[in-house]
Amino acid sequence: MKKTNIHWTKEELKIYILIYCANADFSESKIEIDYIKSKMQPNNFEKIHNEFENDNDYQSIQKIQSSIIEHHYENNESLLKEIMELFLIDDRFDVLEQNLYMGLKHILK
Repeated sequence: MKKTNIHWTKEELKIYILIYCANADFSESKIEIDYIKSKMQPNNFEKIHNEFENDNDYQSIQKIQSSIIEHHYENNESLLKEIMELFLIDDRFDVLEQNLYMGLKHILK
């Protein structure tokens, strides 16, 4: 894994992961964005969302992995629960979301 030079807070990491998850099916719904915003300080969303928009998938995974290690976010059941809530918020759990969930579950355990 390549070392990244990001220094997010735990909240910023969580926001980035949730935004990444909201895009698992290549579209963010208003209900998903509202859910993410409800989990954070209001002023952090735009900054993190803009960063996400400028990253490709590889960069996103590298940043997530690096930040999880930096913040000792392994074994984080509450984050996995929030990820699952986000995936189910639109009453569907498609194959892309399932695959991403399994990948993040592996990273977070």
